[in-house]
Amino acid sequence: MEANNGFKTNATRHFRSKCATEQLCQFRPAPFIVLSIRNLSKTFSSAGEPVHVLRGVDLDLRHGERVALTGESGSGKSTLLHLIAGLDAADGGTIQLEEIEVTKLSDAGRAGLRRDRIGLVFQQFNLVPSLSVADNLAFQARIAGRHDAAWIKELVERLGLGGLLKRYPEQISGGQQQRVAIGRALATKPSLLLADEPTGNLDEATAEDVLALTRDLVARTGCGFLMVTHSLHLAATLDRHLTLHAGRIA
Repeated sequence: MEANNGFKTNATRHFRSKCATEQLCQFRPAPFIVLSIRNLSKTFSSAGEPVHVLRGVDLDLRHGERVALTGESGSGKSTLLHLIAGLDAADGGTIQLEEIEVTKLSDAGRAGLRRDRIGLVFQQFNLVPSLSVADNLAFQARIAGRHDAAWIKELVERLGLGGLLKRYPEQISGGQQQRVAIGRALATKPSLLLADEPTGNLDEATAEDVLALTRDLVARTGCGFLMVTHSLHLAATLDRHLTLHAGRIA
């Protein structure tokens, strides 16, 4: 299922070897490419007419790099994230995550990719209401078989969740819920963190605080970070700011 198209470099092998022998990568790895997209296209049908949402998107994202993606409503930002995460299938083009070509995977293969290598953060938090904060934090890592108690403890401390672990999602604020969602996504130490309007339901001050924590944790782990946002102010705080317009990245 996995294809090697030149991305499995010596730097990649060194990074994986280092990660396998430490509880957490405590360095920012050499900036090799974690995500490579070429000529990606996606068309939907509306009232029997084709709507070309993505018209040949090209994008490279390196390990440790934090990138913001903005664009008008309906420009295809969320569609692009869904394709990268394997939540939908592209009509054409390729998506390469490290040595894996996502566009060639089966549904089961894409689900495994999300479990093992991709962290997802959404605007609506998507926490499990019947689980405590502690169990929500550990949920994905346990499913992936990669639960690391020391790393979970650090996430709890860095995200300021120490006094909330026994509470349930409905018992904490929106900002706190988003911190839990970010911690859950990073608990597996993913290769790539994708965030779709992660601060859209938060007030400005809380949004800045949550994003600052996310930036720091991404730098701490060395994963790639791609965030869709409507806020030009927040976009400017990341390493790179891209715009999706007319189905292509400007």
